[in-house]
Amino acid sequence: MDRRDAVLGYYDAIDAGDDDRLYGLLASGFVQHRPDRTLDGRDRFVRFMREERPRTDTEHVLEEVVVGDDDTVFARGRLRAADGDDLFGFVDVFRVADGRIESLTTYTD
Repeated sequence: MDRRDAVLGYYDAIDAGDDDRLYGLLASGFVQHRPDRTLDGRDRFVRFMREERPRTDTEHVLEEVVVGDDDTVFARGRLRAADGDDLFGFVDVFRVADGRIESLTTYTD
């Protein structure tokens, strides 16, 4: 799986609530840095997505995905609620190696 496919799979898995697929896309030492917290470890991140995130009735609407020259993939988009309202914009910066997402830094507006 190439880096772009791993990132697209990440959003698909979260939006579908497919925890097993999400788990398989992440490296064991995965970490996410976001404005409100850091989620350290694949198990912790998947547990947060499954049990703790504030809203699950959302979808990621991607506007742009750019694969960098190194292991970096940049994704820009909006998080949209089930009723069609945009909740906020985001830019995600992924580090992907050997088909697994090693880290993610999320910026929101």
